[in-house]
Amino acid sequence: MREPASAPRRLTAAAAILEATAQCMQADARVYMMGEGVADPKGIFGTTLGLVERFGPERVIEMPVAENGLTGIAIGSALMGQRPIMVHQRVDFALLAVEQLLNNAAKTHFVTNGVHKVPLTVRMIIGRGWGQGPEHSQVFDSVFAHAPGLKVVMPSTPYEAKGMMVAAVRDDNPVIVLEHRWMHYAEGDVPEALYETPLTGPARVRSGDEVTVVASSFALLEAIEAADHMAAAGVGCDLFDLRVVRPLDLTSIIASVRRTGRLVIIDTGWKLFGVGAEIAAQVTEACFDQLKCAPVRLGLPDQPTPSSRGLARSFYPNGQILAETVAKMIPDAAHRLAEPIKALEALRLRVPVDVPNPAFRGPF
Repeated sequence: MREPASAPRRLTAAAAILEATAQCMQADARVYMMGEGVADPKGIFGTTLGLVERFGPERVIEMPVAENGLTGIAIGSALMGQRPIMVHQRVDFALLAVEQLLNNAAKTHFVTNGVHKVPLTVRMIIGRGWGQGPEHSQVFDSVFAHAPGLKVVMPSTPYEAKGMMVAAVRDDNPVIVLEHRWMHYAEGDVPEALYETPLTGPARVRSGDEVTVVASSFALLEAIEAADHMAAAGVGCDLFDLRVVRPLDLTSIIASVRRTGRLVIIDTGWKLFGVGAEIAAQVTEACFDQLKCAPVRLGLPDQPTPSSRGLARSFYPNGQILAETVAKMIPDAAHRLAEPIKALEALRLRVPVDVPNPAFRGPF
């Protein structure tokens, strides 16, 4: 990891991604951006604002609605030595380019015995909000992670968003960056210097001895809130930000579960066939004798994403549900966590179900 040289500032994750992109384009003339909406006045949730004015339409290329074709163009230019950043405003739109990504981008390095590289970064916006519904709110982390040859990352904080973006652009392999649209509004300390964070392994964000919790993307923000409330009540969570879905390195998580004996995974995608299922399976294989109870997966129920607020309120896992789950796993924890669970429920009721916080100004 390259240590940033400058002092951090408070930025949103969207601003951090924008800064990372601009700095990469400034530092390397081979880096360019293409996609639907990259030159739009709204700037894809603020992540591309001003780039076309700064670098020109030759390097910030507004594309027609032709996802498969333009992804093929990006792959071809990467093979020719460029470092494209391909942007899909919704992961749902990228499904039209799955053949290009899984058959061409992911396999080229392997089938050419390492002769050819595909230094391609593909940004995809995931997640919910403003009733986006079944075709604009999905995640599909496990779909892309299923393909050998792709790297799949899910930043959860502004610091990680900038560092991972820089690392993805510099990587010689195709990297899928899944950005939760609510994560864009999270604020945190971000150095001004050009830095990168490694695209390997999870990061521990809270320490505890009673239960290991693994969270990804926006679910991490929910888990941090829950972990802090539980810690105040004397229930310690060893909380990990998964960060990287592929390559999936669970070494630190396995070591944690061997110590705590309990595991909860809170995912942003579907529970069935999801990333949480793979984590639970690998941890169980490695820690079967140390487990004090069965691992628990929290994820989306087995149905398409709803548009209505009434259905959405019970569709997504959150910090309250995480605390309730932990309370059932640890003997005598229910009474200790009763007040934290009430407090987390009250926090949820302060804002509408389809808005992450009062600063949100969606839908774009």
